[in-house]
Amino acid sequence: MAFFAPEIGIDLGTSNTVVYVRGRGVVISEPTMVVIASDNKRNVRAVGDEAKFLMGRTSEALTLVRPIKNGSIADFDLTEMLLRYFIRKAIGVSHVVKPKIVISVPAGLPAVNRKAVTEAAQVAGAKTVYLIEKPFAAAIGSGLPVYEPIGSMVVDVGGGTTDVAIVSLGGIVVAQSVQVGGSKMDEAIINYIKREFNMLIGDRTAEDVKIDLATAMPLAEGRAVRIRGRDLLSPQAMDIEFTSAQAYEAIKEPCRAIIAAIKWVLERTPPELAADIMRGGIHLTGGGAQLFAMDQFIATELGIPVAIAKEPEDCTIMGLGYLVENMQLLTSIGRNGLTAGE
Repeated sequence: MAFFAPEIGIDLGTSNTVVYVRGRGVVISEPTMVVIASDNKRNVRAVGDEAKFLMGRTSEALTLVRPIKNGSIADFDLTEMLLRYFIRKAIGVSHVVKPKIVISVPAGLPAVNRKAVTEAAQVAGAKTVYLIEKPFAAAIGSGLPVYEPIGSMVVDVGGGTTDVAIVSLGGIVVAQSVQVGGSKMDEAIINYIKREFNMLIGDRTAEDVKIDLATAMPLAEGRAVRIRGRDLLSPQAMDIEFTSAQAYEAIKEPCRAIIAAIKWVLERTPPELAADIMRGGIHLTGGGAQLFAMDQFIATELGIPVAIAKEPEDCTIMGLGYLVENMQLLTSIGRNGLTAGE
């Protein structure tokens, strides 16, 4: 039996949850999904990868639930079960002392939501919970000089939220979180196809279309794929040809919302730090940063250089991992970047 449980970093995302264990690195990366019995939500049938396999295939007796929506806890009990499952899967249960856990949360998350995340982690088995704002963790994970007197701008495009922040001297100076991300883009594609073609497609198909076709700027040479779905005007299946131009039109509004959030932060950035941003540019992180031409779109709209981080979807968890490996840094992070709960 181990006396001390290792420290853990958890990137609790709307779409995906990633777990980092001190000394071992990333050990889990699975969808933030739970399949429960429709008549009893305490009866959990599948979690993570197993739950995603059942997506779109469940009977009336089973319900697929995403306990995290737009970066916040939508179902406390299921979030606690999800965290308990991932903690046990990562480090087991044979520990006398409970682990310390570092969890990422959206920038500016209200106090009541922070408390919910902390309590869910404590009920799931944590001794101490540290909440780190996502863009700060992403800035560390992308190698930015967060502890130096230099302003760095991070735009973290996740599944449920986009977090925009100016980071300097070990803390967040200005930040904004908007409920726009990969899931909103999937939803926009579903609604566009429903409106234009009277056809209904599932979440998984919409995500595939986004990855294959969607672009933040119009393409000089268009591409197309065939999509199969359900005809809304008859009980039959149907298929259509969907082009990259239509995909661009579908996700135009979510992309505009991201630009609006960046402008909001830039307008409130102190002049000295704004000069640093103009020189150093904007750093894109998160899975949504891989949307085709997203960097060009932001650079064109704002006239500021934009760079996509290396392995952008891993920046947040690698930042959390760095903090987990250097726990002494958690005591020095500015008030805007950290909340601890006993």
